Amino acid sequence: MKAALEGIFVPNIVPYDAKGRIDEDELRRIIRWLGDRGVTGFYPNGSMGEFIRLSFEERKRVVEIVAEAAGGRPVLAGAAEPNVDLVLEMCRHCADLGCRAVSITGPYYYKLTQESIETYFRELAAKSPIDIVIYNIPAFANEISVPVLRHLAFDCPRIIGTKDTSRDMPRFQQVLHEIKSQRPGFAVLIGWEELLCASLFMGGDGGTLSSGGVVPEVVMKLYDSARAGDWDEARRVQFKLLDLFALMVNAPNFPEGFRTGYELRGFRPGRARFPLSPGEMESMAQMRSRLACVLAECGFSEAAHACVQPGANDDATVESIVRQVMREIRRF
Repeated sequence: MKAALEGIFVPNIVPYDAKGRIDEDELRRIIRWLGDRGVTGFYPNGSMGEFIRLSFEERKRVVEIVAEAAGGRPVLAGAAEPNVDLVLEMCRHCADLGCRAVSITGPYYYKLTQESIETYFRELAAKSPIDIVIYNIPAFANEISVPVLRHLAFDCPRIIGTKDTSRDMPRFQQVLHEIKSQRPGFAVLIGWEELLCASLFMGGDGGTLSSGGVVPEVVMKLYDSARAGDWDEARRVQFKLLDLFALMVNAPNFPEGFRTGYELRGFRPGRARFPLSPGEMESMAQMRSRLACVLAECGFSEAAHACVQPGANDDATVESIVRQVMREIRRF
């Protein structure tokens, strides 16, 4: 029997080279670096990996690279495709690569009934060769109601857990109360950094957290402290994580704030596949400096060079930062 799904699965960015192609070597370097810092596993082709901006073949290649570089750590791969046939093709691909499970959102773009959504997941569960985690992210896909999730959890052994990115803590607790209490092996993961400590306290199993790619040390410290019952330390780290997360998630053109975080930690993310306006470029430049300062305060000295403290000549400082970022973008 496979081990239950628990821990921190990091959704990675996809770095690009000067021609806009996947930078495979840099992606391998990111995954190995994260593994060296003790993350539980990996989560390719999530929102952080901009799966919607990649071709189907590129998404398959990303999973191949991550599975190859994972060093034996489990891979929970995104398999949110636009139709049943492609979802199942991705499921087969991930199974062949030895992934632990796939994560599948509710259908996106078209608004569907809960009855239709339940039928969709039942068909996938009946045909998938790999375990499934149902991913609830109502901001971008049809929400999966708790009653539908309960039916699927109790009727479909292939569905082994859920990831919730709704920011709805009462819903998260309801899933624990109504489903996990009766099926203890059913994994309940959080997808929102602000709720990690609270979710673990209530009995959650971990999460897939974007900040884990930038500050794996911080996220794993919180998780390990909670698992050890050191709630004072877990709360302390949670509040520090709030500062880091807020800067990155509120930056223009998600996930550009997180890509900037990777760059400050020493990686080459390359130019994004979606353009920023001039105003957004200026906002990103200011965010980069603030994020660098917070990272430096957390002990990540490699970011200190980009920390520009506000001074008397703020306009000149911002202009200098913008010019620096523009030079870096042209370099890619």
